[in-house]
Amino acid sequence: MNRNSVVVTGAGGFIGGHLVQHLKSLGYPKIRAVDIKPFDEWYQVHDFADNRVADCSRREVCEAAVDGMQHVYNLACDMGGMGFIENNRALCMLSVLVNTHMLMAAKDAGVERFFYSSSACVYNADKQRDPNVTALKEEDAYPAMPEDGYGWEKLFSERMCRHFREDFGLQTRVARFHNVYGPEGTWEGGREKAPAAVCRKVIAAQLSGNHEIEIWGDGHQTRSFMYIDDCLHGTVMFLENDVVEPLNLGSSELVSINQLVDIVEDIAGIKLKRNYNLNAPKGVAGRNSDNTLIIKHFGWEPSVRLRDGMARTYAWIHQQMTAPGSPYLKA
Repeated sequence: MNRNSVVVTGAGGFIGGHLVQHLKSLGYPKIRAVDIKPFDEWYQVHDFADNRVADCSRREVCEAAVDGMQHVYNLACDMGGMGFIENNRALCMLSVLVNTHMLMAAKDAGVERFFYSSSACVYNADKQRDPNVTALKEEDAYPAMPEDGYGWEKLFSERMCRHFREDFGLQTRVARFHNVYGPEGTWEGGREKAPAAVCRKVIAAQLSGNHEIEIWGDGHQTRSFMYIDDCLHGTVMFLENDVVEPLNLGSSELVSINQLVDIVEDIAGIKLKRNYNLNAPKGVAGRNSDNTLIIKHFGWEPSVRLRDGMARTYAWIHQQMTAPGSPYLKA
């Protein structure tokens, strides 16, 4: 596929920042990066890109963003870990304006390909009530009972992509991301996800000498976690191929939160006393990615082992927490 011009929305975020760099490595000569956050809050700012601070919930911003662009990767949304999405459902729902206006602008501008980042939060909650979960197939999104707020917005926006393809011929592609993690992402402040949060807590315990850790829930809830490199490869692969239905993009390596803590403790060379906060947001009991269809269509699935990806993530977060002036360092 000819790679000429591309825009990434949500480019100041964790996945978006990595994606901009990845697209550069693939040879795109013209890359536009758009995010609502001021530049000093972007996780990565790349000098080679046309970087813009703008609100993609506004249609005129979307029209300017896609002007002259061949491909669109729409990653922009208001989101975070379970603590954020359970307490900010309205904000999460308002992201529907971003995808709606991006689709309208892309259609009018004659964009060739449009990628939308959906989420495993679209899946029916009744299929995720057991930690020993059966891996979720794409068909399990219906009958609909997604994560309230965030999941409903993602499922609705998936349908918007489908109907813009069917009614207007805009070539939309959708991936359902499963818990993406890695360096250069959120690790504190309330929007971080479990892998980064566990790394931060273990490092903080080590630095403070208080060898205890708080775990949200009973620790038996299960998840799969996808390393950022696998996410980037799959995202571009989805956009550039002809599979039109939404597909899972996630690791099938299922672990409990207790096992995730085990991994990080092993990396850190420490054992901590575990305190379980049963009143904290914890999400569904179990969630894993069934990769039957991605393997069928592409002969590939995310393959970075959790232990390996967590070691890289831990090293980066440790660097942030021990940098000069860090509040985590002992006085």
